[in-house]
Amino acid sequence: MNALASHALGGVLLIPVLAAAVLTLVPSYRLAARINVAASFAALLCALALIGHRPPPGTFLFVDDLNVVFLVLNCFVGFTASVFSAGYIRHELETGRLTPFYLRFYHAMYQVMLFGMSLALAAQNIGVMWVAIELATLSTVMMVGLYRTHEAIEAAWKYFILASVGIALALFGTILVYLAAQAAVGPGLPAMSWLQLVAHARSFDPALLDLAFVFLLLGYGTKVGLVPLHAWLPDAHAEGPTPISAVLSGLLLNVALYALLRFKVVMAANPGAIPPGPLLVTMGLVSVLFAAFMLYRRRDIKRLFAYSSIEHMGIITFAFGMGGPLANFAGLLHMTMHSLTKSAIFYSVGQTSQAKGTQKLEEMGGLSVTHPGLAWGLVIGVVAILGVPPMGVFMSEFLVISSTFARAPLLAVALVLGLLVAFGALVLRLQQVVFGAPKGQVRPVHTTYVPIVMHLALVLIAGIYLPPMIVTWFQNVARSLG
Repeated sequence: MNALASHALGGVLLIPVLAAAVLTLVPSYRLAARINVAASFAALLCALALIGHRPPPGTFLFVDDLNVVFLVLNCFVGFTASVFSAGYIRHELETGRLTPFYLRFYHAMYQVMLFGMSLALAAQNIGVMWVAIELATLSTVMMVGLYRTHEAIEAAWKYFILASVGIALALFGTILVYLAAQAAVGPGLPAMSWLQLVAHARSFDPALLDLAFVFLLLGYGTKVGLVPLHAWLPDAHAEGPTPISAVLSGLLLNVALYALLRFKVVMAANPGAIPPGPLLVTMGLVSVLFAAFMLYRRRDIKRLFAYSSIEHMGIITFAFGMGGPLANFAGLLHMTMHSLTKSAIFYSVGQTSQAKGTQKLEEMGGLSVTHPGLAWGLVIGVVAILGVPPMGVFMSEFLVISSTFARAPLLAVALVLGLLVAFGALVLRLQQVVFGAPKGQVRPVHTTYVPIVMHLALVLIAGIYLPPMIVTWFQNVARSLG
């Protein structure tokens, strides 16, 4: 069983690397798209195998209840995004927005990005995790600028600069954690091991840990998209290919949040260190309120849902900051539901933008008349992300609010205010796009409904019934997060 689990973990990491190497050499778009989908599906099967069988922890890699949640979600959305990407990128090739050279680059970088995120999640070493997140960041930076327009290059440059500042702050925080750990466990690899850090955190210098967590929160918080560190996110979503927008919202933000959760566990194990919860609650709540009001000012549909991602990452961060078994459970559930729902929304948005020939909201009216299938996908996705029952987001938001109200009613009121403001903004924009007289162009588009249906079906099922195995799994993770 250990050998099977080790092979599964190896598959999650090695398949994207091999696929990236092959895809750099494949000139045919159709073949490249099929290899991209096949590799992503193979990595998903390997990740699913890790649910039942875990390899023993190694020096650089390990799998536990926490990171297997992220790994499975990462590989699932990576697979569905590759399916959506096949039709989306074909349209970009046919319309001349992308050349065959950039298509080879796109497919190869897509697999590099998946490898970087999976390595960050499976890393047992805090240094390896930092390098992997940097790799995932650099690959997405290059893909954001894929169209080579002035706006795309500006967005990629802005993303690169801000992400580099964030990752540099995270590196400094990582070094401080290492310095605090080596006094207790000795220099070298043991002082960079997650398992050793948690086991010996009680004996670390709390002053060093406090300073380290401030840098880590600012560094990785930049990549989570928390306010006021969010400025790169709307531009990156608006100017990059839509499959990358789906991956950014559904996966990369989660990877940075995962890093913060790991360090939060280390901080909580030291009785002399500052509690990390209030800092996470503050940044999460500010992100929710700021993004909710900013939704009313958006005129670009991808920027609109980028700010929606900031809002929901704020909710998730808020829940983990509150802590406790119920709030942590709600945070995990909301993270999963948001990843599935928001990526489905971007799949609908990407095809809608291609069909209408624009991303401007005022030029996209009457979608229910011109493209009813896409309109229904967008409507159900927005209804789901708004937390309307019986969708899974309703259940996770209900748990976040109820657990908060029992301990801090005023914070719960502020959180509900942000949710209501965001609700009004998205309903207003949805009505503008879906209903009314048709506006804009009506272009033929390669519609791909399968990923949208898969995601939204899972979100609906989760809102009605969660299997006991998943409930027990999430409960175990929630208890481990403190």
